Amino acid sequence: MVCDNRGMGFVHSEYLVTAEWLGEHLDDPSVVVLDVTGKLSSRLDNEPARQLWADAHIPGSQFFDVAAAKGVLSDPDAELPWMWPSPKQFARTLAAHGVGADTRVILVARTPRPGIDSGTMWCTRAWWTMHHFGVDCAILHGGIEQWEAEGRPLTTQDGSVSLPAVELVLDRDWDRGRASQDDVLAAVNAGAGPTCLIDALSVASFEGREANYGRPGHITGAVNMPFVRLIESETCGFVDADTMSTLLGDVLDAPKVITYCGGAIAATVPAFCLTLLGHDRVAVYDGSLMEWAGDPELPMTDPNG
Repeated sequence: MVCDNRGMGFVHSEYLVTAEWLGEHLDDPSVVVLDVTGKLSSRLDNEPARQLWADAHIPGSQFFDVAAAKGVLSDPDAELPWMWPSPKQFARTLAAHGVGADTRVILVARTPRPGIDSGTMWCTRAWWTMHHFGVDCAILHGGIEQWEAEGRPLTTQDGSVSLPAVELVLDRDWDRGRASQDDVLAAVNAGAGPTCLIDALSVASFEGREANYGRPGHITGAVNMPFVRLIESETCGFVDADTMSTLLGDVLDAPKVITYCGGAIAATVPAFCLTLLGHDRVAVYDGSLMEWAGDPELPMTDPNG
């Protein structure tokens, strides 16, 4: 299905859709709209976001709980939260939401609490996983906030329906978008080699002024690109292609890129942006600092240490 995104200027503008495009395709049976809004409780469940969806959502959209620690796209048996699912789990989950071989998924979200619940990062996390498993998917540019700003309708009607079983053909190379601890360690040991490590957290975190994951600082050799610099708002209002290219700079020329953050969520924002601009060798470190900082044998740099 062709998306009319003329003027966006990205190499892969088909990975974004406008509110106008979505409004024109809401009744298309091949389009499935998944709302991935996150509003996590202290227990890392996402029930507050489910209530937001029940109160007002884009007509026909289904609530798709990516944000919970063991959400629909997370491995329920992993020690850490938000680890990638198995192909079997992924196929079963998507089929239950009516996603098949001929489906186009549109990911939408809102930002309930700016600075805490970024709709952008939940959309890019869902997109990153789905795209690499072989699903045809795109993100609503500007999110639900843009949809509302244009005066488009919201509803309280439950869009979840009993859907027939569908066949989803997975990409055989589904794991290429995910980097392991060994991949990152190899990049660190290579020094200024072919792999660029990107830390998507704040400058304060990168510089060791915040220690949210047990050890302050960043993975040795990484460069800092806070994900918020790549967006105009926290619900998928991405900066334009020229600004994005300028911000990412030399990273676009790196043979390979691995991004990370705390739990491999915010890290998907620069990964998605690099993909928009045409870089095709990007991976996200699945364990990120939740895994790395927990092992004192793994190298980290603390500028204040």
